[in-house]
Amino acid sequence: MLKKFSISTDSHDEMLEITKKVQQFIDDAGVKEGTAIVYSHHTTAGITINENADPDVKKDMLRRFDEMYPWNHQKDLHMEGNTAAHMKASTVGASQNIIITEGKLLLGTWQGIYFCEFDGPRNRTWFVKLIEG
Repeated sequence: MLKKFSISTDSHDEMLEITKKVQQFIDDAGVKEGTAIVYSHHTTAGITINENADPDVKKDMLRRFDEMYPWNHQKDLHMEGNTAAHMKASTVGASQNIIITEGKLLLGTWQGIYFCEFDGPRNRTWFVKLIEG
């Protein structure tokens, strides 16, 4: 089962929690055991799992990404000027695999799934593939 989701981002860099949307798809599909693959098909956005209790974690992560990959670097050659967004997306990765057990995502107490925007604001899409078994 594959589902396409739409998301609108409001900022240049942001992390939007999508855990509830993934879980709702699992609930609607009736999957009790298996795997959820959460995937972004964009080269300047990614998917990650991280803490969802303290919003400062997202702020700190985005700040540190900016420190590691400054937006304007004199040696960048990419004509669009968004090399930093490509670097951030490659660092985070395009997908996450999450185990489903007893109909629920197997996430830790403080974990959430995030769509990471690194070149916004934009209208984006992301996908969830459910594999039963």
